[in-house]
Amino acid sequence: MAVDRSLPTSEAADLLDLTVSLVEEKIAPRAAVDERQGLFPRDLFTTLGHSGLLGLPYPEEYGGGGQPYEVYLQVVEELARGWLAVGLGLSVHTLACFPLAGFGSPNQRARLLPELIGGERLGAYCLSEAHSGSDAAALATRAAATDQGYRIDGAKSWITHGGVADFYTLFARTGAPDSGAKGISCFHVPAGSAGLAADAPERKMGMRSSPTAVVRFDGVEVAAEARIGEEGQGFPIALAALDAGRLGIAACAVGVAQAALELAVGYARQRRQFGRPIADFQGLSFMLADMATQTEAARELYLAAARRRDAGRPFGKQAAMAKLFATDVAMRVTTDAVQVLGGYGYTEDFPAERLMREAKVLQIVEGTNQIQRLVIGRHLSREA
Repeated sequence: MAVDRSLPTSEAADLLDLTVSLVEEKIAPRAAVDERQGLFPRDLFTTLGHSGLLGLPYPEEYGGGGQPYEVYLQVVEELARGWLAVGLGLSVHTLACFPLAGFGSPNQRARLLPELIGGERLGAYCLSEAHSGSDAAALATRAAATDQGYRIDGAKSWITHGGVADFYTLFARTGAPDSGAKGISCFHVPAGSAGLAADAPERKMGMRSSPTAVVRFDGVEVAAEARIGEEGQGFPIALAALDAGRLGIAACAVGVAQAALELAVGYARQRRQFGRPIADFQGLSFMLADMATQTEAARELYLAAARRRDAGRPFGKQAAMAKLFATDVAMRVTTDAVQVLGGYGYTEDFPAERLMREAKVLQIVEGTNQIQRLVIGRHLSREA
């Protein structure tokens, strides 16, 4: 089913056409089997990089696409429609590159960004810890100053691409243990650094092709040039990255919902009961109508937030709203898709059950939906 896309230029339309071709030819056909076997599609990220899709929102001078977020997010949505592990992987990689692109020195950007967005390097974003969870300012991973730079000790939990990433964007405490948000700094840490290791991937309900693991830093030595931004500036960098990252999760959620909607509509048109397609029955047609309406509303919400970002306007509240609404929509639409397919929806012969399992994690990552409500509420209080 065709989606009425909002694309500002012919170049953007070409990029989305390229994405659709990659999804149909190389990405979607692998999703079911690779998810069942838990295989990480590293080669697909190389393909995205060589196709110019791995650095869409970053400057062309560093090999990026120079595209607005309005365009980048629609590419993420399309990738997630084909396979969430790929769409979410692109979003996480973009999140990992964000601090360097936005707060790195000119030398850091010129030296590192081209290879990070060219397809040869895949990133991970290391903020969460087992004990702190949503209270990111309580992180305990320590980066102690040395004569050569910093020595990092600690562990990060729930890290997407943990163990397979080529670099880790790490947030660690450089201030006193009780320094709170003001004592956190950001670092670029190559995966091959001595003392850096990942635990075995978590055994998850869904997203089995996207490894999530604890990443441990045991006396990892980095040079002073590995720090991104000023010392103590890490927490504002992390929050700015998450505002943008939440839009990526919203786009992923819409992609999953769109896939479930297309599956349900296609099945309802073909499945016949009592001599006619079940799509003709009011009970089913009303359900499909609600699924389509919710998916379209979620898409417009993340696009509106993206346009605010592209215009240089504050968008934190709108990003939280988009993440909250779109991920709840994905959960509802995928659940309804299982219902439309009936018994078949509960089997692995159709992707409905996989989409439903994948949708659940989107309500949790990059700030649970309860945290999104807290963020929105705080914005409203300040505005009042």
